[in-house]
Amino acid sequence: MMKMNKLHFEEIPEFSRDLKKLLKKYRSLNDDLAVLKKVLNENPHEQPPFSFRIDGLGIESCVIKVKKIACKSLKGKGVNSGLRLVYAFFEDKQKIVFVELYHKNTKENEDRERILRNFG
Repeated sequence: MMKMNKLHFEEIPEFSRDLKKLLKKYRSLNDDLAVLKKVLNENPHEQPPFSFRIDGLGIESCVIKVKKIACKSLKGKGVNSGLRLVYAFFEDKQKIVFVELYHKNTKENEDRERILRNFG
Protein backbone atom coordinates (compact mmCIF):
# COMPACT_ATOMS: atom_id res chain seq x y z
CA MET A 1 0.00 0.00 0.00
CA MET A 2 1.31 3.43 -0.95
CA LYS A 3 1.77 5.90 1.88
CA MET A 4 0.18 9.27 1.13
CA ASN A 5 2.33 12.37 1.33
CA LYS A 6 1.63 14.87 4.07
CA LEU A 7 -1.03 17.35 3.12
CA HIS A 8 -0.36 21.07 3.11
CA PHE A 9 -2.87 23.08 5.17
CA GLU A 10 -3.82 26.70 4.48
CA GLU A 11 -6.62 29.00 5.57
CA ILE A 12 -8.33 31.95 3.96
CA PRO A 13 -8.36 35.26 5.92
CA GLU A 14 -12.07 34.91 6.82
CA PHE A 15 -11.33 31.52 8.41
CA SER A 16 -8.54 33.09 10.48
CA ARG A 17 -11.05 35.68 11.75
CA ASP A 18 -13.61 32.93 12.55
CA LEU A 19 -10.96 31.03 14.50
CA LYS A 20 -9.75 34.09 16.42
CA LYS A 21 -13.33 34.90 17.48
CA LEU A 22 -14.13 31.30 18.50
CA LEU A 23 -10.86 30.88 20.42
CA LYS A 24 -12.15 33.41 22.98
CA LYS A 25 -14.97 31.02 23.82
CA TYR A 26 -13.34 27.65 23.07
CA ARG A 27 -9.73 27.84 24.29
CA SER A 28 -8.84 24.29 23.20
CA LEU A 29 -9.70 24.98 19.56
CA ASN A 30 -6.10 25.13 18.28
CA ASP A 31 -5.40 21.73 19.86
CA ASP A 32 -8.71 20.36 18.56
CA LEU A 33 -7.83 21.52 15.03
CA ALA A 34 -4.38 19.88 15.31
CA VAL A 35 -6.11 16.55 16.04
CA LEU A 36 -8.49 17.12 13.13
CA LYS A 37 -5.55 17.84 10.79
CA LYS A 38 -4.06 14.44 11.72
CA VAL A 39 -7.36 12.78 10.85
CA LEU A 40 -7.62 14.67 7.55
CA ASN A 41 -4.03 13.78 6.69
CA GLU A 42 -5.03 10.11 6.85
CA ASN A 43 -8.28 10.54 4.96
CA PRO A 44 -9.08 13.99 3.51
CA HIS A 45 -12.21 12.80 1.69
CA GLU A 46 -15.73 13.03 3.08
CA GLN A 47 -16.57 10.42 5.72
CA PRO A 48 -20.30 10.32 6.47
CA PRO A 49 -21.67 10.90 9.08
CA PHE A 50 -18.49 12.65 10.30
CA SER A 51 -18.28 14.85 7.21
CA PHE A 52 -19.91 15.23 3.80
CA ARG A 53 -19.31 16.86 0.45
CA ILE A 54 -21.12 20.12 -0.35
CA ASP A 55 -22.54 19.67 -3.83
CA GLY A 56 -24.23 22.09 -6.20
CA LEU A 57 -21.56 24.79 -6.03
CA GLY A 58 -20.39 24.40 -9.62
CA ILE A 59 -16.71 24.54 -8.73
CA GLU A 60 -13.91 22.09 -9.41
CA SER A 61 -12.45 21.59 -5.94
CA CYS A 62 -14.02 19.21 -3.47
CA VAL A 63 -15.63 21.24 -0.66
CA ILE A 64 -16.33 19.26 2.50
CA LYS A 65 -18.18 20.16 5.68
CA VAL A 66 -17.12 18.47 8.92
CA LYS A 67 -20.04 18.14 11.30
CA LYS A 68 -18.44 16.15 14.08
CA ILE A 69 -15.54 17.99 15.68
CA ALA A 70 -14.41 16.96 19.14
CA CYS A 71 -13.78 20.07 21.23
CA LYS A 72 -12.18 19.76 24.67
CA SER A 73 -13.63 23.14 25.69
CA LEU A 74 -17.12 21.70 25.34
CA LYS A 75 -16.78 19.07 28.06
CA GLY A 76 -19.14 16.14 27.78
CA LYS A 77 -20.10 16.98 24.21
CA GLY A 78 -17.48 14.84 22.44
CA VAL A 79 -17.89 14.89 18.67
CA ASN A 80 -21.34 16.42 19.06
CA SER A 81 -19.81 19.76 20.00
CA GLY A 82 -21.86 21.65 17.43
CA LEU A 83 -18.80 23.10 15.72
CA ARG A 84 -18.71 23.00 11.93
CA LEU A 85 -15.67 23.26 9.67
CA VAL A 86 -15.76 23.79 5.91
CA TYR A 87 -12.68 23.07 3.81
CA ALA A 88 -11.67 22.71 0.18
CA PHE A 89 -9.56 19.68 -0.75
CA PHE A 90 -7.28 19.91 -3.77
CA GLU A 91 -6.19 16.33 -4.36
CA ASP A 92 -3.83 17.16 -7.25
CA LYS A 93 -1.94 19.68 -5.08
CA GLN A 94 -2.22 17.63 -1.85
CA LYS A 95 -3.65 20.72 -0.20
CA ILE A 96 -6.50 21.52 2.16
CA VAL A 97 -7.73 25.10 2.56
CA PHE A 98 -9.85 25.86 5.62
CA VAL A 99 -12.75 28.08 4.57
CA GLU A 100 -15.09 28.50 7.52
CA LEU A 101 -15.49 27.58 11.18
CA TYR A 102 -18.67 28.22 13.14
CA HIS A 103 -20.97 26.89 15.84
CA LYS A 104 -24.31 25.55 14.65
CA ASN A 105 -26.16 27.64 17.24
CA THR A 106 -24.91 30.87 15.67
CA LYS A 107 -25.42 29.88 12.04
CA GLU A 108 -27.60 27.38 10.22
CA ASN A 109 -25.51 26.67 7.13
CA GLU A 110 -22.13 27.22 5.50
CA ASP A 111 -21.45 30.50 3.72
CA ARG A 112 -21.74 29.44 0.07
CA GLU A 113 -20.94 32.99 -1.06
CA ARG A 114 -17.61 32.78 0.75
CA ILE A 115 -16.83 29.44 -0.86
CA LEU A 116 -17.65 30.73 -4.35
CA ARG A 117 -15.76 34.00 -3.75
CA ASN A 118 -12.59 32.06 -2.93
CA PHE A 119 -12.84 29.04 -5.25
CA GLY A 120 -15.52 29.77 -7.84
